[in-house]
Amino acid sequence: MTQELPHGAPGRPAMTNQQLPVDFSAFHHMHRPVYLRWAQTILNHRADAEEAVDAAFEQLLMIWTVVLSKENPAAYAWSVLRSRTLDLARARSRRPALLEAAAFETVALTRTADPIGQLEESLALFHAMNQLPPRQMDVMVLLHLHGLTPAQAGDHLGITAAAVRSTARHAKRRLRHTLGLAAQQTEEGHADDIAH
Repeated sequence: MTQELPHGAPGRPAMTNQQLPVDFSAFHHMHRPVYLRWAQTILNHRADAEEAVDAAFEQLLMIWTVVLSKENPAAYAWSVLRSRTLDLARARSRRPALLEAAAFETVALTRTADPIGQLEESLALFHAMNQLPPRQMDVMVLLHLHGLTPAQAGDHLGITAAAVRSTARHAKRRLRHTLGLAAQQTEEGHADDIAH
């Protein structure tokens, strides 16, 4: 059974006047908002993010039966999204990275008595996050910038909630090391505070 997405609907793959598989439509509906937020964080440009996400979904639609045959379709789809986003960044001569502008929107900045000091810490954190391996950076963005739970992030990345938590622990350890923070700080310590 298939259904057709309305022509011109926001976030509709560019495949016009084509019957779309119901399972693809459901996948698109479930993942597109998070994909778009992630791509916009990386590209810092809404129209480019929409273009990258729609290109990813077009690619997935063209090989949808192959995607479904993969051991982990969600993980495969995320890799397509990441690839399309980075390709677009290169094509537009943009540096694909977390933009320091996001540092101005952290919760920690709104709660501090020293906004300038907190901003400096937040900028340092975002610079350090740019140095993380891709999976660690994606987990930190989804958890700490977008506020997803480990289970939600795992659904989009195609990994378990336990794997998300483990990846986040490794990322925090690496960030503490990069930022020169004291080794005795706990998982709930300073690195978490400035990430929020």
